[in-house]
Amino acid sequence: MNWTKCSNAQRLAVKRRRSLGILGALLAVFLTLRLDAQPDAPGDHLPSGIVDMHCHIAGIGAGSSGCFVAPGLLHNWRFSFYLRSFGVSLRELRAHGDTLIANRISERLAGSRYVQQAVLLALDGVVDATGNLDTNHTEVYVPNEFVAAVVRQHTNLLFGASVNPYRPDALARLEWAKAHGAVLVKWIPPIMEIDPADPRLVPFYSKLVQLGLPLLSQTGREKSFSRAAADFGDPDRLRLPLSLGVTVVAAHLASSAEYQGERGPDRLARLMGEYPRLYSDISALTLVNKPGALREAVTRPEFAGRLLYGSDYPLVNTPLVSPWYYLRLSLRQKLQVSHAKNPWDRDVLLKRALGVSPDTFARPGHLLSPAS
Repeated sequence: MNWTKCSNAQRLAVKRRRSLGILGALLAVFLTLRLDAQPDAPGDHLPSGIVDMHCHIAGIGAGSSGCFVAPGLLHNWRFSFYLRSFGVSLRELRAHGDTLIANRISERLAGSRYVQQAVLLALDGVVDATGNLDTNHTEVYVPNEFVAAVVRQHTNLLFGASVNPYRPDALARLEWAKAHGAVLVKWIPPIMEIDPADPRLVPFYSKLVQLGLPLLSQTGREKSFSRAAADFGDPDRLRLPLSLGVTVVAAHLASSAEYQGERGPDRLARLMGEYPRLYSDISALTLVNKPGALREAVTRPEFAGRLLYGSDYPLVNTPLVSPWYYLRLSLRQKLQVSHAKNPWDRDVLLKRALGVSPDTFARPGHLLSPAS
């Protein structure tokens, strides 16, 4: 149409049609959003009483907690980032003590529709030749005594112990942890400087079997700390505890790592066929820097029946995780996840939408030893 030759009436009619077209498009988008915002069926079929087996806590030593953060990390942007995701600040911790983080975790968890309990993980540090904590090589330390004490104050928190096996009294520490309600033992071998394949650890592994405590051991790359012995995250190094009958949970599916030219998940998948007591949790697999990790976990037949739900809280409460990073999710699914206010509910709904089966969410509650 030659706009310059149109009459005023024609011009007005064209403008009206354009306006109606724009309004119609906006109305269609609005109606689509309203329809897609309705709850999706998968969320209604999740098991009740889900247990998150991978939930972190930290502290600065406030309130005589015994927690420790190395100065280099304490003043690093990463630690401030973690505190914000916990919902606390350094000023609050100094005023109220490190137990404030546990209180905030419990409060948020209580608001979850799907997750009933979470395993709060202690974290032992590097030990020196005398078996004492080596603060020159430890970046984060969360003592068992602190975690055991705070979980006693909250029925929705469980005690996940951490014992460096190179401590002279490691076996006694395991017995103490079990007596105080520990449901598992957590390691991050690359930063704790633990070689899971070290034959000197046989008595430690035997004690785990005796006490019925699973070992949750980090596998794959560790990038949350400034230094790490990468080879200690190799899932193949878990053969020793598995051969001795330890129930082992390889955290994070050994994702984002290669060992001797082989992908971590491939090495883990091969081990699954050899050791029926080997599992993997799905914590951290929705982080933006792990594309395709969760999809591999839920589609490879080697991992069927071996996956356990874990969130890696507080990282799921950060922009590192979002349904909008996944092109294969429908608008309905993205909106359903985004509209969930609780971080655990968002995590559960996102992982369910990405294909995690209901039995994966139920499995931690069946696997973990009951607190005593």
